[in-house]
Formats: sequence, C-alpha cells, structure tokens
Amino acid sequence: MRSHEVTTSQLLLSNDGEIVEPGWARSQVWQYERDMIKAPKLRIKEWDYYMIVHESQSPDDESFAAAFTISDDGYLGLQSVSLLHLGPENLSEHTETVLNLFPMGKMHMPESSASGDVEFKDDRLHLLYEKSENKRRIICDFKNFKDGKELTAYITLEEPKMDTMVIATPWDKKHAFYYNQKINCMRASGSVVYDGKVYSFDKETDYATLDWGRGVWTYDNTWYWGNGNAKIDGHDFGFNIGYGFGNTKAATENVIIYDGTVHKLDDITIEIPGDVSLYDMDSPRYMEDWRITSSDKRFEMSFHPILDRAAKLDYKVIESDQHQVFGRLNGWAILDDGTAVDVTDMLCFIEKVHNKY
Repeated sequence: MRSHEVTTSQLLLSNDGEIVEPGWARSQVWQYERDMIKAPKLRIKEWDYYMIVHESQSPDDESFAAAFTISDDGYLGLQSVSLLHLGPENLSEHTETVLNLFPMGKMHMPESSASGDVEFKDDRLHLLYEKSENKRRIICDFKNFKDGKELTAYITLEEPKMDTMVIATPWDKKHAFYYNQKINCMRASGSVVYDGKVYSFDKETDYATLDWGRGVWTYDNTWYWGNGNAKIDGHDFGFNIGYGFGNTKAATENVIIYDGTVHKLDDITIEIPGDVSLYDMDSPRYMEDWRITSSDKRFEMSFHPILDRAAKLDYKVIESDQHQVFGRLNGWAILDDGTAVDVTDMLCFIEKVHNKY
C-alpha cells in the first residue's frame, strides 16, 4: 500500500531542488517556495482550478456546473471558463480560453492555498479569486463568452476546517515534482449569469472542489482524474481518485472525504471501454459505462457517462487532448472504520488527459 502520510511541517524542496519527503497529507504541511526550484522557469507550472456543481433538486430544475482556471504554465498562461448543462433536458457545454505568452511567474500565484488572491485581467476576461478566513470568492466578467454574449459570475465557497488531499510526488527526472491539493466539499452559493439566465448555487445542496497545483512536470504525460461531492444521508461526501502524476511509490492521491475527514484509499483503476493504451486517446469509448475498482476493495463503482467535455489543442510544441466526462456514479465506498457508504446516481466527473507541454 502506497500511503506514507506526512504530518511534520517542512520545506517542500531541498537545496538541490528535490522533494524532501514524498507522501500525502491532510493539509499543506509542505512549504512551497518557487525560488527553491532548480528547473528553468519555462518548465514551472502553477494553477488554481475550481469546479462548482449544481445538482437538480426537482423535475423543473436542471443540473449544471461551472469551472474556472487561472494558470501560469511557464511559456504559456491558460485562463479558461466553462459552463456546462448536465441535464436532464439539456446536455451541452461551452469553454472559452484566453492565452497569454510567457507569464513565467509574473502572475504571482500564491505559494500556499491558505492565503493570497489570484487575478487575471485583459480586455476580454477579468477573473479574480479572493481568499478570506473560511471563505473563497470567484468573481468573473468574460466578454464575448459565446455568440457575443457576456458571462458574469459571483460565487462564494465556504471552507470550514476540514481535511483535504495533499500530495508531494517526484517524477523520475531530476528537479521535476508535483505538489497538489484537492479541497472537496466546499459549500457553494452565488450565481453565474449568461444569455439572460441566472444559474444559482445553493449552499444547502451544492459543492465545489479546488484543484491547487504547483510543480515542474515532464513534457509528455497522460493522467486519469476523478472528483465529486454530494450529500449522502445527511453527510458531506466527496472523493478524489487519480494517477499518472509522477512516481507514486510513496503515496497515491486516492481518498474519500466524509464529514470533513479523509479516509485514505489504496490503488485505483479506472476502466474505460476500449481503453487499452495509456497514450491512445481515440480508441476509448468514453460514452459507454466505465468501471472503477480499488485494490483494497473500498471504492467499487460503475460510472454512467452523460457528457464528454472533449477538447483538443495542437500548437506543435504544445498539444492537449482532454476528455473530461461527466456522469453518474453508483456503488459503494468503505470508510476507515468499515462503514459502507452507498453511492447512488452521484453527479461527478472522471477524465483522461494527454498533454505535451
């Protein structure tokens, strides 16, 4: 079982630019300092990605989601907003991306998720993340988001004291590493406004996840990642599963979050019909039912896809082939004390992504 838990506060990197103690933690016990990185600035990648999901509560209500990204990937900044209609009547999505060349640290991404605001602004997009005690705010004004129409958003996320998934992972290449935090089960309120329609989030039922990442990646990578949140029998339930993010001998990022406590899982396998090769993005049948299994038998699920948010970019040196698939999860999860949590039609996403960047 790869689950070395790190509990001692320490610097993330040694003086030679390598992770001091690889593993996972329940909070950011590692201190990330950009100046300690030994790789070229062009190779450093820093991002904050939020996914907020509204689950339909009545027949006349629709499920939807919004996603926001601010990133500095060294030679390229990628700032994007997505609005997704997740049924039952409408299954569609639209993503708009603004690129900025060679940010290389000029965006001043915070070195911790616990403090510091993040902002991108140009003539078309103003996207701001504000952090205060126990709360986060997402403020967005995206001109000509689609068909010449503007998208705006003002969303508040409540972040009580709770466990998170944090992992410090080396790559099998000198000076390459991945430092990542997933904050699940943040209660969401506020709204997105587009084309005369207000998409409202209700903190009693709706949740958000933050994917906070810093590191130096190798050039060519394929990963699998799944995440979701829901209220199950009155309890806050979330999960994070994934692999393909470097050398995971010390720990994986597979966890259950239940009422603010992390329950660590062992290895996870995500089985997509037709998916026989890590780097083959065309053969998987993404819209057929998937299977998710765990080596410790504590996360056994079927996944019924409803929408494939597929995106493909090819700028020669930079390539990206993404399939972020939204769907319904059914099965069971087993907590550390052996309690079984039945999961029924949970709205979430699982993705397969191949990047060269």
